[in-house]
Amino acid sequence: MCMSGDARRPGGLLSELRRRNVFRVATVYLIASWLLIQVAETVFPALQLPEWTVTFVVVVLAILFPIAVIFAWAFELTPEGLKKTTEVEPKSSITSRTGQKINYLIIGILAVAILFLALTHGGLKDDGVSAERSATGTSAAQSIAVLPFVNMSDDEDNEFFSDGLSEELLNVLAQVEGLRVAARTSSFYFKDSNEDVRSIASKLGVDHLLEGSVRRSGDRIRVTAQLIKADDGFHLWSDTYDYTVDDVFR
Repeated sequence: MCMSGDARRPGGLLSELRRRNVFRVATVYLIASWLLIQVAETVFPALQLPEWTVTFVVVVLAILFPIAVIFAWAFELTPEGLKKTTEVEPKSSITSRTGQKINYLIIGILAVAILFLALTHGGLKDDGVSAERSATGTSAAQSIAVLPFVNMSDDEDNEFFSDGLSEELLNVLAQVEGLRVAARTSSFYFKDSNEDVRSIASKLGVDHLLEGSVRRSGDRIRVTAQLIKADDGFHLWSDTYDYTVDDVFR
């Protein structure tokens, strides 16, 4: 990769990688690739495709990863379309706005990944038990509540960020057809509550809870999310994601 003068300065490369949204693009690619692999492992056997096809998908995605990173470094999205980064004047650069859009894309992909895991791991499958519960009105067969993510940062001002992230996930999940999502007012009622998750889920009338935490240091973000099955309180899935963000709510 050809580096600009700013990138050659000590510490300049890291700043330039952030400015060009290389870290964000890499994060989107890795999460999306993981989701594609999960889909392949689930769908390909049902289609009776050879076992090597999943390996082929993994290899192709691995090969394309450095290409995606280099592309993010070398090109910049402008109002006129894609241009080489070296051809874009710093004053006219919109990498900050592009970065915000990528942040929302990351949140959207995370929401899809969470839903996929719930569906494929029996979390939201409509089996006989859930159908019976739905018929009796005790709980929706496909339902979830997003609890406020806990702010684990030293700065209490980041409480707005963690709450905003929870709302974004809630809004994305609410767009999924057939999935019932508890209202924000209802789920946020249990903010900072030490009540048992099974009790919270029962009061909200949902089968699953999504909870987590957010740590922020400068423009570095670490999000930990857990999907919990309400009837037994055990985790169905948990993962941690690291990425950068520049004033997401601007």
